[in-house]
Amino acid sequence: MHWAVKLPLMVGGVLLAGLASLLMIVAIAMAMAYPNLPDVSELSDYRPKLPLRVFSAEGTLIGEFGEERRHLTPIKDIPKVMKDAVLAIEDARFYQHGGVDYIGVARAALANLGQIKSQGASTITMQVARNVYLSSEKTYTRKIYEILLTFKMEHLLSKDQILEIYMNQIFLGNRAYGFAAASEAYFGKQLKDISVAEAAMLAGLPKAPSAYNPISNPKRAKTRQLYIIQRMLENGFITPEQAELATQEVVKIRSSADSAQVHAEYFTETVRQLIYAQYGDSTYTRGLNVYTTLRAADQIAAYQALRRGIMNYERRQVYRGPEKFVSMPQDAQGTEDVIDEALLEHPDNGDVLSAVVLEANPKMIKAIRQNGDIVEITGEGLKPAQSGLSDKAPSNIKIRRGAVIRIVQTPKSTWEITQLPEVEGAFVAIDPRTGAIRALVGGFDFEKNKFNHVTQAWRQPGSSFKPFIYSAALENGVTPATIVNDGPLFFSAGVTGGQPWEPKNYDGKFEGPMSLRRGLALSKNMVSIRVLQVVGAQHAQDWVTRFGFDAEKHPAYLTMALGAGSVTPMQMATAYSVFANGGYRVNPWIVSSITDQKGRVLAQTPVPVLDESVRAIDARNAFVMDSLLQEVARSGTAASAQAKLKRPDLFGKTGTTNDSMDAWFAGFQPSLAAVTWIGYDTPRKLGSRETGGGLSLPVWIEFMAQALKNVPVAELPVPEGVVNIDGEWFFNEYTKSTGIATLGLDGGGKAVDSQQVIPMPVADEKKKILDLFKN
Repeated sequence: MHWAVKLPLMVGGVLLAGLASLLMIVAIAMAMAYPNLPDVSELSDYRPKLPLRVFSAEGTLIGEFGEERRHLTPIKDIPKVMKDAVLAIEDARFYQHGGVDYIGVARAALANLGQIKSQGASTITMQVARNVYLSSEKTYTRKIYEILLTFKMEHLLSKDQILEIYMNQIFLGNRAYGFAAASEAYFGKQLKDISVAEAAMLAGLPKAPSAYNPISNPKRAKTRQLYIIQRMLENGFITPEQAELATQEVVKIRSSADSAQVHAEYFTETVRQLIYAQYGDSTYTRGLNVYTTLRAADQIAAYQALRRGIMNYERRQVYRGPEKFVSMPQDAQGTEDVIDEALLEHPDNGDVLSAVVLEANPKMIKAIRQNGDIVEITGEGLKPAQSGLSDKAPSNIKIRRGAVIRIVQTPKSTWEITQLPEVEGAFVAIDPRTGAIRALVGGFDFEKNKFNHVTQAWRQPGSSFKPFIYSAALENGVTPATIVNDGPLFFSAGVTGGQPWEPKNYDGKFEGPMSLRRGLALSKNMVSIRVLQVVGAQHAQDWVTRFGFDAEKHPAYLTMALGAGSVTPMQMATAYSVFANGGYRVNPWIVSSITDQKGRVLAQTPVPVLDESVRAIDARNAFVMDSLLQEVARSGTAASAQAKLKRPDLFGKTGTTNDSMDAWFAGFQPSLAAVTWIGYDTPRKLGSRETGGGLSLPVWIEFMAQALKNVPVAELPVPEGVVNIDGEWFFNEYTKSTGIATLGLDGGGKAVDSQQVIPMPVADEKKKILDLFKN
């Protein structure tokens, strides 16, 4: 036989022999490896790591805790369009092959050998084997194990079971595992609601989650999406009309700001701590769903109101200068890199955005944001930082090229320069009928300061504490009509046992005799001190514990009348709830129920019932105090509440501590009690003109405007034991003739050093006394 004929036969023989040897080696390797394969039977009851998920009362997802964000979704609940998109791009013959797609392997081999576009041959079952049990290293040993595991899974599990595991297990970027979690992460919607276009975009992620991430790489994500739509059409999963619509659809991607829209970080962290205390480390892996008392709409309103209140205060502060200065290179690429690095170190803080200055002069600032947008700040937008634009500005506050600054967009869509605030704040709203917390904002920003000021900040309540002293006074014969002398008081060192004390009113003025009602409405300190003198400091200390305050935090001295003790905003909300609900003590709570990933209830909180076992004060005491607090919101230091909200069922009290260190407003409508506090973490003066009425009350009003939108005006029922005389409310036993008539006055209307218990003057005598002191 000619050598030219023998040679191909010889080569073919060698190749066949080599292939046979290779197959024998593979067969031996497989035989040895098979007994060592992991037990895949556990996949029949697939239980991946599932995060702790926290929901609002309406079922809105407000927080997730765990390394892997995953929402386990049964195959029957995964929409067909999502399954079709995945099969079209990953494994179109999934339901036809036995785990290894030999046709696909051959096609991939021919494509790769022919230097055509490289193709993979991994089926969905092979990917599950790799993702669940194996590493991603590219070795022959790993591939053998992968194939063997594939055969084993195909033998033990149904195709739907394998696809269900894949759809829930695969990593898709943004800490999202599985397509249900990815749909929420990228689109902010449930998987059942996605369109063809959105399904195609998600289906493009398994190949390279970072490369095809629609948030960080929208162009590449779009290109891959269009390719998958074409593959869905070629495989008969969609019609040409559906393909055309999907190609034209503009997919709305969830931005980083949208992803935390409810902004319940302080609240969900509190929930996490409670759940961890009960379930330990399994909290983050067993798929617990926690349903809470928080109302999403109320939380959004509270977050926005507090931030706006703090930023409004910040506009009145001295400009402290840019956060950093960076050197800007001459070349464009170098400049871009420096800007990117600087803004990564100083990320946006909600709506308070970071930017790097490109140009600056007294009339204009041009700056660039992380997304590349150029913004110009002119006119009114420069006012908060005018000192930093002056030619004589010190170098540390001088706004110049390379300065990292903060900007906000105004309601008129113009830009304004600002700065991250140093002041902090807190807001909490509670349903006084049950104790359920409806909104909680523990500070300006959780990432900036994780200290929860609602539950952890012990501060002086100032005048917002006065109602609890007045409540005690009502039980001791003082009435809303009692005439109290708003005149000077002086306590010598002999009386105080320390330094002499000469208390003042906030405005430094004394207005003489006035009714108790008017004294509280105007927050007169001298009136409150004289009231406490009647009650007795020791008795008052005992009385305030009925509202949930700690006795040791409120020493039994006359300074208690001015709120010199220590409270938390949560305590204040709970205490004011006693007035709001007719005299009952409620305990705040946040968790309604806990379920596992299959919806089985593991724990449930019964809604508390108000009965005599939790009564703190008599209903008549609460009613009369409500009348007094309503006056504060109608004609007193909080008059803007009723003026702006246009409803009479508002009650509350402002609070400003000594030297304006703390600004409070605590108030309620019978269905909702809420408290605002603003101050510095390390106490210092807010400013001589800053008060609870000017700082905290506007926050409360803005919140209530949203929270009470569809709430009907409440009318308080008149309880037994009170009587109305000449438009004023009295306890039956303490009326005009039996209650304490005056405090700090003698029978003729002159100031005295101590209170006297004398009959209440009739109307014309009362007028004479007031006229005497006006003159």
